Amino acid sequence: MLEISFFQAKDLAVDHVSDEKLSINISGRKFETWKNTLEKFPETLLGSNEKVIFHLFTVELPLYSFVSLDPSFDHFQEFFYDEDTGEYFFDRDPDIFRHILTFYRTGKLHYPRHECLVAYDEELSFFGIMPDLISDCCYEDYKDKKRENQERLLEERIESTDATKLKQTLQQKMWAAFENPHTSSVALVFYYVTGFFIAVSVLCNIIETIPCWYVNDTPTSCGDAYEKQFFVLDTACVIIFTIEYLLRLYAAPDRCRFLRSIMSVIDVVAILPYYIGLGLQNNKDVSGAFVTLRVFRVFRIFKFSRHSQGLRILGYTLKSCASELGFLVFSLAMAIIIFATIMYYAEKKVNDTRFTSIPAAFWYTIVTVSFICIPYTYVPWI
Repeated sequence: MLEISFFQAKDLAVDHVSDEKLSINISGRKFETWKNTLEKFPETLLGSNEKVIFHLFTVELPLYSFVSLDPSFDHFQEFFYDEDTGEYFFDRDPDIFRHILTFYRTGKLHYPRHECLVAYDEELSFFGIMPDLISDCCYEDYKDKKRENQERLLEERIESTDATKLKQTLQQKMWAAFENPHTSSVALVFYYVTGFFIAVSVLCNIIETIPCWYVNDTPTSCGDAYEKQFFVLDTACVIIFTIEYLLRLYAAPDRCRFLRSIMSVIDVVAILPYYIGLGLQNNKDVSGAFVTLRVFRVFRIFKFSRHSQGLRILGYTLKSCASELGFLVFSLAMAIIIFATIMYYAEKKVNDTRFTSIPAAFWYTIVTVSFICIPYTYVPWI
C-alpha cells in the first residue's frame, strides 16, 4: 500500500496555497478540483481561460476555427460560470466526466467498458480531449469497441415502414430483398437455395478429383468416370448463379458501382469459365486452356462470404489490420533473407549441397522459421 509521508503531504499543501479551488457542477453532481490541475492541458475546454470561445470554435463552429481570439470577447470567459452558486455548470454526463477529471489529475485517460462508445466520444469532443490520449491499458479495448461499432453500422439496414414499402419500385424491393433476405419469405427461400448450390458446386469440384477406380494400375477420377453427371450438376449451379447475378445487376441502384464491387467480380469469375469452356471443349488445340479455366471454379467458395456474416466481419477485420499484417509479412521476409544468406555461406564449400544460391535456401528457411514442418533438405555442415 502506498504511503505519503508528512513532508510530501506538506509540499502538496504548499503547492495549493496560492492555487484556486474550482467547483464544477455536472448535471447536478458536484466535482471540486484545483485550477492548476485543469491548466495542465490548456488546449482543452476546462484548461482554457477562454472557455466559451474554445467551445464555439472547436465544437459548434469548426469552420471558423482559424479566427483569432479578440480581446473584445473577454466577457465570454466565464460563460459557463454561475455567479449565484459560484461554480461552473455543464449539462453533460456526470459518470463519464469522472474519468475526464481523472485525466486532468493524473494525465492518464481511461476508457470505461460499460459506457456507450458514442456517448464517450461525444463527451471527449465537447471537452476538447483527443481519443489518442487514451492510456495503453485501455486503448486496445477502445479500438476493439470502435471496430465493433463500425462493423455493426455496416451491417445495419434501416427497416422501411409499411407506407414506404408500398411506394418502392420493383427494382428497389428486389435490391432490399437481396441485401436483407429476412424481410420476405421469397427472398429467404432464394437465399437458402443459392447457398445450397454454392455448397454443391464446391463439393463437386472436390469430389471429381477423387480416384473412383483403377484400370491397369492407372487411376480414373470420378470426374472422368461420371463426366455427364458432374456436367449436369455444374450446369445447374451455373444457371442459378447466372440468374442471381443478372437479378442483382438489374436491381442495383448504381450498376457501375456494382460491376466494380469485389462481390461482382467474384460472381463473374465463378460463372464465366463455364461459358468459355463450352466453346473450347471440342477444340483440341486449346484443350489445355480449358483445363486451366476449370481451376477458376474454386473461386465459387468466396460466394459464401455473401451468405455468412462472420466471413464479412472477418474481411472487415483483415482490412482494418492491413498495416499490421503488412508489417508482419515484412518482418518475416527480412528474417527469411537473413537466415537464407547465412545458410548459403555456411554450406557454400560443401560438396553436393542443395543450397546453390540464396534463393535456393529460401524454402528451407521458410519452413524452419515458420515452424510449418521439418525440412526435407539435409544439411550436412550442421
